[in-house]
Amino acid sequence: MPRSPETVVRDFCAAWSRLDLDEIMAFFTDDAVYHNMPGPPQVGKAAVRCGIARFLQSWSATQWDVLHVAANGKIVFAERLDRTDAGGKHVDLPCTGVFELDGDLIRIWRDYFDMGTYARAMSPRP
Repeated sequence: MPRSPETVVRDFCAAWSRLDLDEIMAFFTDDAVYHNMPGPPQVGKAAVRCGIARFLQSWSATQWDVLHVAANGKIVFAERLDRTDAGGKHVDLPCTGVFELDGDLIRIWRDYFDMGTYARAMSPRP
């Protein structure tokens, strides 16, 4: 039985805590698009994989707490608090992800967050 779009997105968010690139990538269609605002979209599964790999290479831990979810058909909005450790630093980053699914797979993922919050937490301390 296919999973609901909300369940797919919740499972996807939970998968990040394992920092397993192959597991995360298994959630995407071959023609996936990942648009991590405000940067340019990454188009195609290979490009999405490269983008996600750049994050994971410096992260030592992450947990994405899903705070609220709204789903309408194949579209899912997920408000999250992404708690991440990287390079001896920590950030609690409020995010909202918008997901468009194709069956049990993510076809389009757009993430909205304040880049300043992330940059301040991860920048070198004086």
